[in-house]
Amino acid sequence: MTVPLWLPTRARRRASFVGATLMAGTALVAPQKMSANTMQRDNSHVIVIGKPTSQTDPLTYLADSESYAKNGLITWDGNVRVWQGDHAMRADRVTYDRSTGILSAKGHVAVVEPDGSTTYADYVEFSHGMHDGIGSGIYIRMEDNAKLAGNGMRRTNGMLNDLTHAVYTACKICEKNPDLPPFWQFQAFDATQDVQHKRLEFDHAWLKMLGLPVFYFPFFSMTDPSVKRQSGFLMPGISPHDRYLGTYFTLPYFWAIDEQQDLTVRGLVSTKTGPELTAQYRNRLNFGSVDVTGGIAYDTHDESRYTNTFGNNVGASSEYGVQGYVFGRANFVIDRNWQAGANINVASSANYMRDYRVPGYGQEMLNSNVFLEGYGIGSYLRFDGQAYQGLNQGTIRNADLPWALPRLTYAYQGQPDMFGGRLSVQTTNFNLYRKNGINDQRGEVAAQWDRPFHNKLGQQFLLTARLDSMIYHATQAYQQPTYYTGAGGNHVVGQVQPTIALRMNWPFLRSFAKGHGSQILEPIAQIIASPNTGNSQNRHLPNEDSLSYEFTDTTLFSLNRYLGTDRLDGGIRANVGIHQNWSWNGHAIDMLVGESFQEHIDHNRLPYSGLDHHLSDPVGRVRVSPNQYVDVTARGRFNPWTHQFDYGEGLISTGVPMFRLTGGYVYAPVTPYYYYATNFRQYGPNAPYMVKTSEVTGGFSTHWRNYHASGFFRRSLSRKQFVANGGTIGYSNDCFGLDIMYIKQYTRIGGEQRNETILFNFTFKTIGTFGING
Repeated sequence: MTVPLWLPTRARRRASFVGATLMAGTALVAPQKMSANTMQRDNSHVIVIGKPTSQTDPLTYLADSESYAKNGLITWDGNVRVWQGDHAMRADRVTYDRSTGILSAKGHVAVVEPDGSTTYADYVEFSHGMHDGIGSGIYIRMEDNAKLAGNGMRRTNGMLNDLTHAVYTACKICEKNPDLPPFWQFQAFDATQDVQHKRLEFDHAWLKMLGLPVFYFPFFSMTDPSVKRQSGFLMPGISPHDRYLGTYFTLPYFWAIDEQQDLTVRGLVSTKTGPELTAQYRNRLNFGSVDVTGGIAYDTHDESRYTNTFGNNVGASSEYGVQGYVFGRANFVIDRNWQAGANINVASSANYMRDYRVPGYGQEMLNSNVFLEGYGIGSYLRFDGQAYQGLNQGTIRNADLPWALPRLTYAYQGQPDMFGGRLSVQTTNFNLYRKNGINDQRGEVAAQWDRPFHNKLGQQFLLTARLDSMIYHATQAYQQPTYYTGAGGNHVVGQVQPTIALRMNWPFLRSFAKGHGSQILEPIAQIIASPNTGNSQNRHLPNEDSLSYEFTDTTLFSLNRYLGTDRLDGGIRANVGIHQNWSWNGHAIDMLVGESFQEHIDHNRLPYSGLDHHLSDPVGRVRVSPNQYVDVTARGRFNPWTHQFDYGEGLISTGVPMFRLTGGYVYAPVTPYYYYATNFRQYGPNAPYMVKTSEVTGGFSTHWRNYHASGFFRRSLSRKQFVANGGTIGYSNDCFGLDIMYIKQYTRIGGEQRNETILFNFTFKTIGTFGING
């Protein structure tokens, strides 16, 4: 009968005390009848785990009483403690046969091993010190609450412990009912603990859950819980069904090269396509790190041609056969001010990533860069190169993507000067190459001086003076994304724009609710003056970083509402707004409304910019948090001439800690990227890529005791279809975790849409996590 994974309370308490005392080195005071002697072993050589010991290693003991027999048998009784080298033992009775060198112990035996684990037994018998022997009623407690028990044990040379009818688990034993089986356990015919190589091996083992057998292993090997990194095979994975792989099996092998580097190799075989071999190499250096993952496969999926959204025929002749990918990251510290690195992501095709579930599939593109950056006092410099690989040929033509070779960015912020102001300088210079589109080089210098001050009325002012200057050399400016037909071959253009602005914040504060609440009323006004060099005036300039124009509450008081500097807001304009905040007894309301006045109307901004008249569309934001259970934020822009919202978004979160609901909505009548994907100068507001965004999202999360669940959805109201759905449900306790995840994506990539994915993740403490894909 298999021994239980527990000890009686008295035995466990006494064994823990003796082990802790010996390991900590606390001095022991013997009772009056206690004898303390040191005895030399008669054998010629003793093996201690990890290192040899000499013939002079003593075996030291303490006992309440001792007796000697004429046949050379020595008996120690009562709270016996024995130790030799790194081994320590306690028992109720210990006998030592001087003629044979055999040491026997029985009664609440506890042996503290050199690795810190503790072995409990009913009876043990050692020879050659404590390195060879046998025992019965064995119970071994290891790291992370791992426990190994057996009916009997044979120890060989202090390196191998062979157990019969073994049981292993890392779960806690129920204190109220210790006879109950643990949540999970391995029950094997026999087991071997390899102390030298830190391995546990089980023969003819059953994995039992709540005492019920669920899976049989003819042989199972795992790393000792005390080991964090060790070479060996990892948990295999199997999936019964996949749209592109069919039934597939994976087997990874981990090689701990040394303390700072390792290599993981994984093989994959499937029923629907060719095999794949992937590898990940990691190296943690004193001055940086390297992490490279790559794979190679023979993809047998021969996709047919299809016509993408641009009307182009896309073939798949290069997307099957031998395929591969390389994803690599490296970062190196040169000195205290400089570091360098690289982020390389390259795949032979998007279909290969889809077929073999390569991470990153579903993104629009892969980004690669190498960089050198330095940090100084108030300064930052970065020199890098960037490249992009488009994955979704349905909406992105790979030839349209730019390569930045190279790009230089520098930013500096000085200390306050004698006038109380602060100067900052920044520049972003690059050389962009496209196979299809404009090729250009830009040199830029932008300087800004800010001077804050206030008066006795509590008004807070910020005076800003800024100068933007750019020079460009461009070829093929008539192609995307500029489409400027007035320029043919090479041409050099530039712009210089000075800007001066003054902003005033005037906060008023009062208390209410008998001092438990406060209200802030803050009028904000700003005037900006600069030459009228907006999009219409600069349409002949290349445009690489200003493809989006945002006029919302977040950019109401910005000097430039374009995301970059290739296009600049110009002209004389004023911005006004009212900010209010109420806070009392855990409640909060925060809101901002405002408008912009402009002397010059620039109709050549992105459509629906909100600035088509001298008086802009009003923008606003409100956040309401009446208590800890509800939080609502909404913002938008309303067009009073069309009586419609040109932009809006909202987010709500409500619930209790045990259960939470979230929801969101976003609306925009045009997607900026699509606007520049075709010749917007030719089509104007009727461009085929004036794509509306109207999406709603929602989700929930809950947890109760050891159970948890969550779900989400995302639906495009403009396209009348879902974008993605998914959810997770799981259970976890002190030694086991189960998560079932479901994801379905409706987005088409390369003319294809992947089916839904179901993933089962099983986590066993001290063993690892393995999953099953459906």
